[in-house]
Amino acid sequence: MSSKKAKVLVVDDDDVLLEIYQVFLRDFQVYVAKNGEEAVRAFKFFKPDVVLRDISMPVMDGVEATKEILKADPKAVVIGVTAFAPQRGDELLKAGAKEILGKPFNRRALIEIINKYLNSSPP
Repeated sequence: MSSKKAKVLVVDDDDVLLEIYQVFLRDFQVYVAKNGEEAVRAFKFFKPDVVLRDISMPVMDGVEATKEILKADPKAVVIGVTAFAPQRGDELLKAGAKEILGKPFNRRALIEIINKYLNSSPP
């Protein structure tokens, strides 16, 4: 097993939640963006293995940012994380997100969903 840590880009405008992500994801290399526009720039610069993103965001919402990320890399793994899973989750899935994780979430669910995509082979 490689000692290289997987890179995860976390996109959320809630500072408290960003701190929780950093604790939960301590075994990963974590990058943070606070709005959709920052997320697109960070994605292009850091080239993360997985993007965890909120839907409701300032500057550029999660749906539009997901489309932009997938334009930059059609193989990108974007996972939506939202409290509005039933209502807005479908919008993010249609934009290209792999799946939706509802808020609140626990560390185990978060790690499982990330590892699901890190351990899968491209088709």
